[in-house]
Amino acid sequence: MVADILKDLYKSYTGSEAEDIVELPSSGSNRRYFRLSGKQNIVGVSGTSVKENEAFLYMAEHFRKKGLPVPEIYCTSNDKAFYLQEDLGDTLLFDAIEKGRKSSVFDETEKILLHKTIRLLPKIQFVGADGMDFSNCYPQPEFNSRSILWDLNYFKYCFLKATGLEFQEDRLEDDFQKMADVLLRNSSATFMYRDFQSRNVMVRDNEPWLIDFQGGRKGPVYYDVASFLWQAKAKYPEDLRNELLEEYIEALRQYMPVDEAYFRSQLQHFVLFRILQVLGAYGFRGYFEKKPHFIQSVPYAIENLRELLRNDYPEYPYLCSVLRELTELKQFTDDAQKRRLEVKVMSFAYKKGIPNDQTGNGGGFVFDCRAINNPGKYERYNHFTGLDEPVISFLEADGEITDFLEHVYTLVDASVKRYLDRGFTNLMVCFGCTGGQHRSVYSAQHLAEHLNSKFGVKVHLVHREQNIEQIFNPTL
Repeated sequence: MVADILKDLYKSYTGSEAEDIVELPSSGSNRRYFRLSGKQNIVGVSGTSVKENEAFLYMAEHFRKKGLPVPEIYCTSNDKAFYLQEDLGDTLLFDAIEKGRKSSVFDETEKILLHKTIRLLPKIQFVGADGMDFSNCYPQPEFNSRSILWDLNYFKYCFLKATGLEFQEDRLEDDFQKMADVLLRNSSATFMYRDFQSRNVMVRDNEPWLIDFQGGRKGPVYYDVASFLWQAKAKYPEDLRNELLEEYIEALRQYMPVDEAYFRSQLQHFVLFRILQVLGAYGFRGYFEKKPHFIQSVPYAIENLRELLRNDYPEYPYLCSVLRELTELKQFTDDAQKRRLEVKVMSFAYKKGIPNDQTGNGGGFVFDCRAINNPGKYERYNHFTGLDEPVISFLEADGEITDFLEHVYTLVDASVKRYLDRGFTNLMVCFGCTGGQHRSVYSAQHLAEHLNSKFGVKVHLVHREQNIEQIFNPTL
């Protein structure tokens, strides 16, 4: 039904039949996206809320007139339930920075994209607001006390109560009101994107493009900064977060004077509010709608909350005491423990010595790979390592190395389980071979990927003789 309607729209707009239609993945909303291919590649959208669709259509047209990078809307159905928009490709900013998110080391290309995006934000907020009729926003035109309290109660009912934590509702509501008062100390006629984060930015030709802004409204600039820089699964290191915040403040000064100390102080309140809002969303989308992406994001948001509560929020003492109790619940401390254990996996050459354990624990497992058939005997493999396909195929052909690793997994898995149970923070596993190039590299790489996938623990992988390092961040 949906596909047929979108195909009809496509034909009406292009004058030809769509050759193919494929539904695109989506995670948060109930909106559905389809790529229609043929004479022209176009994205078709089906939205169940006509009012939400109307908000998006109005904003998209307005933003394009202002020169902002948003998709062009080609046509809509008569009932506004379906529309066709410009195809921006398949690359979300979230995916474009995947290497940095997983390794905690963002390369120059990733940083450039992030800098471009954060510098774009003040333009969205100020230029986007110029001439905007905020009455077209949905579900409401501005960020106010009512919307703040709605989000805080969203957190209370959809997340906090779902954990089983006991609390005094009247005292909590008192602090919610205090938070609303603090957040509204600085009002401005700027556009608040509301869900400005790396999953809502597309990358095309190395430039950021804006999507999913239909929930925007008039509101203060702080909220979007908090939303972007403290996105749970983006996992920006503190130094990069500070770097991006400085970049934003510099760009913001083109539009308004900035007292940086006051800005940073007020921003911390919005960060706390945003974390509570997203936990409410994770609770609803994850616990009630059973969407795995949101459940997987909870530990990262809890960790952000845990870090944030190191700051003093004297305005809301009871709320903070409840939140500290929340972060210490067993289901979240278990997750945190997985995030604290670091397994160091190394490949090495025996002739250069067994690696030292820098943690002071005296070492760990050392596995000898020299009994496995050696690709190094053959000149054609001299320029490859255990990470390269020719060597991988050679090693896996006779099954020796896979049998070897199955035994390794059994031994190491048992230790990782015990280390997690006992709260240990470091485990070391080393693989040695003749040159530290083929067999040991293959084994170390596969074990690192196995442990990170199975247990969700942080793994620091080092191929010593190849001068290669990789961080596998916790996934649980």
